Amino acid sequence: MHRETIEFIKKQFGHKDFIPLHEPVFAGNEKKYLNECIDSTYVSYVGKFVREFEIKVQEYTGAKFAIATSNGTVALHSALIIAGVKKDDEVLIPALTFVATANAVAYCHAHPVFVDNNVKTLGIDIAKLRNFLETKTEIRNDGYCYNISSGRRIMAVIAMHTFGHPVEIDELKLLADEFNITVIEDAAESVGSRYKDKHTGTFGKMGILSFNGNKTITTGGGGMIITDDEDAAIRARHITTTAKVPHRWEFVHDEVGYNYRMSNISAAIGVAQMEILESVIKSKRELAEQYREFFENTDIDFYTEGENCFSNYWLNIILLKDRKSRDSFLQYSNDNGVMTRPAWNLLNKLTMYSECEKMDLEGAQWLEDRIVSIPSSPRL
Repeated sequence: MHRETIEFIKKQFGHKDFIPLHEPVFAGNEKKYLNECIDSTYVSYVGKFVREFEIKVQEYTGAKFAIATSNGTVALHSALIIAGVKKDDEVLIPALTFVATANAVAYCHAHPVFVDNNVKTLGIDIAKLRNFLETKTEIRNDGYCYNISSGRRIMAVIAMHTFGHPVEIDELKLLADEFNITVIEDAAESVGSRYKDKHTGTFGKMGILSFNGNKTITTGGGGMIITDDEDAAIRARHITTTAKVPHRWEFVHDEVGYNYRMSNISAAIGVAQMEILESVIKSKRELAEQYREFFENTDIDFYTEGENCFSNYWLNIILLKDRKSRDSFLQYSNDNGVMTRPAWNLLNKLTMYSECEKMDLEGAQWLEDRIVSIPSSPRL
């Protein structure tokens, strides 16, 4: 079956010698806008394309505010700061996610608590999280939720829309509100994805997007904070611009800030990429449908979007029957010119996070043992 699968994948991409996992597509005005940016001499975060890109993201996602950043990880770090996460707080995150989700928590000198993943949605297992909150936490007189065993305040939960597939974010938001926990959405992989016709990243207090080189659309490196909260947006713009107080010539900074803003060069690419986003997603969904039809007649499961979900299918994933089968497929495909990758190692297995609290991670382990991502580049 490995040979037939690899032949099918190669056919989708023209039988090239090497098929990468995800290539960017520059099919619009990228060069034109880059030249315009360079000719203007405004190549840092001061320049018209930064604001144009933010406005395009606002309009596309339906968010009231968008703040462009240098990458998705710093967007998430900033969102956590704005949400009030402080030293020795705890943040609930899925065990199966990219390491940046946990790193952003660590940047705040806070502690990630690893929640199990639901094998159907790939995101946080809401039922298991509810059990944890009802049996392992308490609301104290200050109104905050505390972990009984550690004594630490649980300040936020990060919902990850894994591989571009939306999670049941409305249910998670209801649960978090019940325990006064702020919801931040890690929508790094899900630009263009919607849950119940609403864009991912717009359900919680803030959401973040990524425009890294391997994402659905790219600015080379870049991120975005999106929110409907005006105060959060004002603070985000302030702290990501070194917390500089506006003045014609004085350098006054009123708190510890960060040099996290997106450059005008990156934003120029982003504006052009937003102009082709719909065609990119259409192409990626067509590829996903072809994969679905192919794997329907095999013993390999192809993961498809859930109920009420519209996925960008950032990375198409298949589920092998066990870890041995997974590793066999990874070996064969990469030996034969097709780049495939497993899911990430569960974060609690990484050295720096091995001592963090975790719940039973049966679902996350099941997914780690079986997921393989296969070539998913748009074909425009």
